[in-house]
Amino acid sequence: MILRQLEHILLAQTYTPITRSSSYQSMRCSSIARFFTSSGGPRAFSSMVTRSCKMESESFTFGPYKINPKEVFYSTNLSYAMVNLRPLLPGHVLVSPRREVKRFADLTSDETCDLWLTAQKVGSQLELYHKASSLTLAIQDGPQAGQTVPHVHIHVLPRKGGDFEKNDEIYDAIDAKEKELAQKLDLDKERKDRTLDEMTQEADKYRALFA
Repeated sequence: MILRQLEHILLAQTYTPITRSSSYQSMRCSSIARFFTSSGGPRAFSSMVTRSCKMESESFTFGPYKINPKEVFYSTNLSYAMVNLRPLLPGHVLVSPRREVKRFADLTSDETCDLWLTAQKVGSQLELYHKASSLTLAIQDGPQAGQTVPHVHIHVLPRKGGDFEKNDEIYDAIDAKEKELAQKLDLDKERKDRTLDEMTQEADKYRALFA
């Protein structure tokens, strides 16, 4: 019964003849969340819908690139986490400050704290989700360190035994992927790697972990 009523809300608002805008998105999302709260339905689902819709109405940038909000699965007032266009391992994601900051030393104290707390929270959840046993967290701070996108970001990678023959090889792999990232992130260019749909599906799964 609840699912049928939810479907009615979605269908009614999907075919409403108005332009899809941030205000429309907000209206649609609040209706769904309000329905689940008032109907006694799962509050976790209501929270997930509200969080997901809020992120979809926001804008995110990564250096000079615009990031599709559907690729972002967790955010705070100061940081956000997004899926990776070319992950090295399952669960390889990026955590960045919302403000475009080129170097780690240029982050404020609040941004630094929030960035690492976000990486800690995201990493612990993805380690469990992927049944991993360890985490690699890495920052390439500046071009000589391998940074190619001029925006501070932490690579978060759940790790399992044997995923790399030699453990330090992962840093060479991160360096190679960083160079590829700069070439592939522009949303105006044709994607040759994972599709937006694939990345959205992954982000949706991860978003549910933080509901």
